[in-house]
Amino acid sequence: MRKLPVNDTLAPGLERYDLTDPRTFIDNDVQAMWARFRAERPVYLHPATRGAPPFWVVSRHADVHAVYRDNKRFTSERGNVLATLLQGEDSASRKMLAVTDGPRHRAIRNLMLKSFSPRVLAPVVEGVHRRTRELIAQQVGSGAFDFVADLADHIPIHTIGDLMGVPDGDREKLVHWNTMTLSRTSAEHGEEEEWLARNEILLYFSGLVEERRRSPGEDVISALATGTVDGEPLTEEEIVFNCYSLILGGDESSRMSSIGAVIALAEHSDQWQALKDGSACLEPAVEEVLRWTTPAMHFGRRALADVRIGDTTVRAGDVVTLWNSSANFDEAVFTDPCRFDLTRHPNKHVAFGYGPHFCLGAFLGRTHVEAVLAALREKVGHIELLGRPKRLYSNFVKGYSGLPVRLEA
Repeated sequence: MRKLPVNDTLAPGLERYDLTDPRTFIDNDVQAMWARFRAERPVYLHPATRGAPPFWVVSRHADVHAVYRDNKRFTSERGNVLATLLQGEDSASRKMLAVTDGPRHRAIRNLMLKSFSPRVLAPVVEGVHRRTRELIAQQVGSGAFDFVADLADHIPIHTIGDLMGVPDGDREKLVHWNTMTLSRTSAEHGEEEEWLARNEILLYFSGLVEERRRSPGEDVISALATGTVDGEPLTEEEIVFNCYSLILGGDESSRMSSIGAVIALAEHSDQWQALKDGSACLEPAVEEVLRWTTPAMHFGRRALADVRIGDTTVRAGDVVTLWNSSANFDEAVFTDPCRFDLTRHPNKHVAFGYGPHFCLGAFLGRTHVEAVLAALREKVGHIELLGRPKRLYSNFVKGYSGLPVRLEA
């Protein structure tokens, strides 16, 4: 890759934000930070850090949208998050849907979509609402509890587990591995633990794939294990990597949206009242929760050609990061973006990305948030936060590893 120029036109102070460092997203007013980037350097050349090369930071909604849509001049196949993009490669390239482009991407996506049909999803959706109602009902009036460990950790994993046919007894350990893979609970947890958790997931699904080849069902793993692309079966690596992608994306983002929804409702009494009295309907409320929480803070691409983004030319080979957590608060698109408004319409957020790589599980992600909001509205009279939420240590996932709360009837 060519050597990027030194950024000698930095807006004063922006250089202090190291976007590769998870502490940046914990120690700063993140919305104020992104407002500065959008206003002063909407396409910003982030300097090299700790041996990692420079990379472009795209913060405006229109520019993020345009790059997501452009799969001709930008590729995901050399990584789609900072951790892999800055290494120059992704071990799952051309094997996992998220880091595969072109005809192969479309073929594998279509194969997986068979397991996301309305017929297959109907009982899964019913299960989401039933489990959510039951779990919230158990905690109402029970005193203090941890919304993360005692409730949120038990909802999405069962949904994606049902969809993939994961045995009930294995789901709790998958939640733990997921958290360690995509983020860390603190600065003390290192890269070795992330690597070990990732390999535990891959080994686990390798065993399930063998089972489904012998005895397939209607789950996603069976669809991958028995399906073909251009007349040829998928390799074991392709199947295992796509199982890995589904379990990570399907569990983590839904959990973090649900946890963020409880925090937002507790902190915005007017919106909690609007949800309770019906002046805020569930459909727009779900979209606002997704915008407000934006669990996946960024995704990224590598330029395949020289491309003009805004007033800046990005060269072929450059790493380009797309910051959903900025785009979803862009003043040019969202009126009063720093206001949590459950009636917001329109709400063109990019919490699930956009374009050819739009999240395959977006429907289920919305279902999880809707189930939590509906159950809270039906069964809870008051939400009380009993301490500060404990943030995950990550520059990719915005979320929490602990949330002490009390739900009153």
